Amino acid sequence: MNTGTAPSGSVDDVVARIERLPTSWWHVRTRIIVGIATFFDAFDALAIATVLPVLAPMWKLTGPQIGYMISAGFIGQLVGALLFGSVAERFGRMQAMIWSISLFSVMSFVCAFAWDYNSLLIARTIQGIGLGGEVPVAACYISELTRARHRGRFVLLYEMVFPIGLVAASVLSVWMVPVYGWQSMFYLGAVPAILALSLRTLLPESPRWLAVRGRTAEADAAVTLIERETVASTGAELPAPQPVVSSRDHKPSLSDLFGPIYLRRTLTVWVIWFAAYFINYGFVIWLPTLYRTVFKLPLDVSLKYNMITQAVGLLGTLICALSIDYVGRRTWFALAFGLGGISIAMLFMTPGATSEQVLIFMSIAYFFISTINIGVYLYTPELYPTRSRALGVGTATAWLRFASIIGPSIVGHMLGGEMMSVYLLFAATAICAAVVTGLFAVETKGRVLEEVSP
Repeated sequence: MNTGTAPSGSVDDVVARIERLPTSWWHVRTRIIVGIATFFDAFDALAIATVLPVLAPMWKLTGPQIGYMISAGFIGQLVGALLFGSVAERFGRMQAMIWSISLFSVMSFVCAFAWDYNSLLIARTIQGIGLGGEVPVAACYISELTRARHRGRFVLLYEMVFPIGLVAASVLSVWMVPVYGWQSMFYLGAVPAILALSLRTLLPESPRWLAVRGRTAEADAAVTLIERETVASTGAELPAPQPVVSSRDHKPSLSDLFGPIYLRRTLTVWVIWFAAYFINYGFVIWLPTLYRTVFKLPLDVSLKYNMITQAVGLLGTLICALSIDYVGRRTWFALAFGLGGISIAMLFMTPGATSEQVLIFMSIAYFFISTINIGVYLYTPELYPTRSRALGVGTATAWLRFASIIGPSIVGHMLGGEMMSVYLLFAATAICAAVVTGLFAVETKGRVLEEVSP
């Protein structure tokens, strides 16, 4: 069924039909399937932090070497974000996800066989290409299947699998690393290779992408499949589709990122990505090793402290998922940056802070910063049109990778001095980002994607 005014499978027809769909078991199942891959993406991203407390003394690693090891994966992720963003625009969201999942799963298995620092460094860098490509493409895919009403809750409940993956890596590491060795974390990270083999048969390609590419018959078939599954699971007939937007045929260009409509959005969202993940991967991912090397805590205590921080962050993301459609993206991000920065600043104002004080204040900070870490995956796809959405998100997440490359290395070099300078750096980053977000971010809550980004 189509709108009656737009050809079946056209952009206007696809949007109108998606906007009338209630959330059904098909949508939940789709989030679960894609979420499995995103879960393991997060798991593999944090796995290195959970094994470094073992590898650092075993391989006699210095602070800069540890920083480079953490950064290595993010160098690959920088390449992957840009590479798979282009792949998703040219070959489709589904193809990009299959290739990226396959790559990071296989390389996780390879990491388990690393015999020294350099071999693991190379394997992690290559694995990062897949890790960097999967999450932004998956975020585009989920956003393009979602209607405007309650889009924030729908997408963020899916995105919560990422912090759940981080928590799972922390929890499982407490048991697996001491008992089965550090290699066990990488063996487990190879599991989603099985998903990649069957993903194409489980889910359709994004109908929005198909429509924009002029593949109207396939777009119509994809929406028809979703409609049929929705009716089967809800038991109710769908209302007649109503025209929502009147789109025009545009070809992708750099103006979709840097033109008059999009330049402000692009620069602002780059700041959000950089600041949130500079704090997250620059400092938070260092915490298990900091507890072990700076505060001289036992391995099991270091891993448990990290697990507590990740669990607090997960609570923050749940509250964000349920609230952001009411609060709005701009207000939430600005407040989260500000309150997270104040919490880190408390450590700066507490000379000689103990490991327990670091745990408390960094957990509070992570409660807020983690909501931005997943919220920006909702926000960024809303800022760009379908024809360039994956490229826009991939380019934006490249700043995540850039921040993640330099952040751990900066901490590694600063550890020779006072921790106070580390606290000040990350507090100032968060507060500056709060100001930029509050002044320049565009609000998108409750608006159809094609209305926000023509």
